[in-house]
Amino acid sequence: MSFKLGLCQMRVKTDKAVNLAKGEAMIREAAHRGAQVISLPEIFNCPYSGKFFRDYAEDQSGPTVALLSSLAKELSIYLIGGSMPEIAEDLIYNTSFIFDRKGNIIGKHRKIHLFDIDVKEGISMKESDTLSAGDHMTVVDTEYGKIGVAICYDVRFPELIRNMALDGANLVILPAAFTFITGVAHWDLTMRARAVDNQIYFAAVSPARDQDGHYQAYGHSCIVTPWGEFCAKTDFRESIIYGDIDIDYLNSVRDQLPLLQHRRPDIYRRSK
Repeated sequence: MSFKLGLCQMRVKTDKAVNLAKGEAMIREAAHRGAQVISLPEIFNCPYSGKFFRDYAEDQSGPTVALLSSLAKELSIYLIGGSMPEIAEDLIYNTSFIFDRKGNIIGKHRKIHLFDIDVKEGISMKESDTLSAGDHMTVVDTEYGKIGVAICYDVRFPELIRNMALDGANLVILPAAFTFITGVAHWDLTMRARAVDNQIYFAAVSPARDQDGHYQAYGHSCIVTPWGEFCAKTDFRESIIYGDIDIDYLNSVRDQLPLLQHRRPDIYRRSK
């Protein structure tokens, strides 16, 4: 069994209506080219800055979710809606809504690990000043098998991705807006590691870089095979990439190198 995945690396502007129109156009193009599962990037309807999140935030009944649901139903696709600022009980979350072919919400991932960092001579950011953290792992059932969804900084915690694989995910999709500095250092390495360590397909979808924007995303959206090879990759510019997710190949890799079967969780406990 195989299916075609499309990742939409779109440029994000300050006008939400422009962003929604761009997202819709790219989703339609990807579906027209045969993608059966499509993802947008992290914070696709809003500039990536804490000063914008509350003003742009919507709840589940807002126009962004309504548009994505309508597109999933019309185009008969599974759609991972990148992520967006979600407001719930006056808290703001970085949330990815996931839709089935009928436009139903089949999952919702709120970013678990918030990007509170200070890289020497690099970048300083504290997402927790604005955002609240999610509290659950997200793996959804589809006709193509289980798909895990995480967001950006979540990828740096291998326990999370390993548990998705143990829960049956064959593909993990990561809407992610790495900074240029962390992207150059760790993007390729991290995405390949999560794929090869868990023998899964791993797909990371970034915003395109906007040289005049508030945030300089790294770009370089990619799809990695269970053998750790890129089967699709782009640069920093606006583009759509495609890759075939071949479950028979995934099973073949696991048969030849059955590392998940060789786990020894009985001795992985920390010493007191």
